[in-house]
Amino acid sequence: MKRVSIGGQAVLEGVMMKGPKSYALAVRKPDKEIEVQVTPYVSMGERHKSLSIPILRGVVNFLESLFIGMKTLMASSEYFEEEEDTADTKEKTGSNTGYLVLTLIISLVIAIGVFMLLPAFVANFLYKLTSSHLLVNTAEGILRLLIFLGYVALISRMEDIKRTFMYHGAEHKSINCLEAGDDLTVENVRKHTRFHKRCGTSFVFIVMIISIFVFMFVRTDILWLRLLSRVLLIPLVAGISYEFIRYAGLHRNKCSNVLSAPGLWVQRLTTKEPDDEMIEVAIKSVEGVIDWREYVDHVRNNSFEA
Repeated sequence: MKRVSIGGQAVLEGVMMKGPKSYALAVRKPDKEIEVQVTPYVSMGERHKSLSIPILRGVVNFLESLFIGMKTLMASSEYFEEEEDTADTKEKTGSNTGYLVLTLIISLVIAIGVFMLLPAFVANFLYKLTSSHLLVNTAEGILRLLIFLGYVALISRMEDIKRTFMYHGAEHKSINCLEAGDDLTVENVRKHTRFHKRCGTSFVFIVMIISIFVFMFVRTDILWLRLLSRVLLIPLVAGISYEFIRYAGLHRNKCSNVLSAPGLWVQRLTTKEPDDEMIEVAIKSVEGVIDWREYVDHVRNNSFEA
């Protein structure tokens, strides 16, 4: 067995985990039973080696994560919708992929508009007070961080989101338990931290930080050029941020710990301590993508293949 890095996300009353050859969605249904759906999936980087080169692999991984995350989030919500007649269900199934892609595109457009273009638009007015590109770009970056942190803090106060953040904590704790070489039991998972270096929250926060430095190279007070540059440079920012997160996740040293600290701090907002039932769901999700008993045995004996 080779050492692998699994990751996932919280969904509505459940957890999605992605392994090397599949992803699993585990949901606690209204009747309190746990249902697990396992979908075979090999990443684009594995299928096409040209897409696995540094920087580019980050962009590919980001888009794949968005697609799978949106797909499983929608799938989890279906367990809690009112039953529909057969005709409506068939029609919904037939157009599901198109609807998913459209939803993903709209979500991306809104996110880019709010977190990338809005700060650039507002900061551009500072050119009426100063000609310093450094000052304006720094102010833009700070505004972007404040918008992101404000958004996270605001939604974390919503009751439904609080439960999702608890499942987020269960996801992290189960992965930490697995990577530590402990058996995946509720008792063992509970004692591990709810923070993880490879978290998507850390990735987004690092994107905000990296964007400050990348956008520093764009020195113009022409508004449309500033806005266009922000959109065109998003893939580069995402690629660099992925390499940053990947390094931090693969290494356990003082350097990676220091670099990971800001992202781990933000996770205090996006993860909450889960209850035992949530941990059970996370464990089922892990079991859907990996034989954790065999994996834990290799962790304990340090006997992974090179």
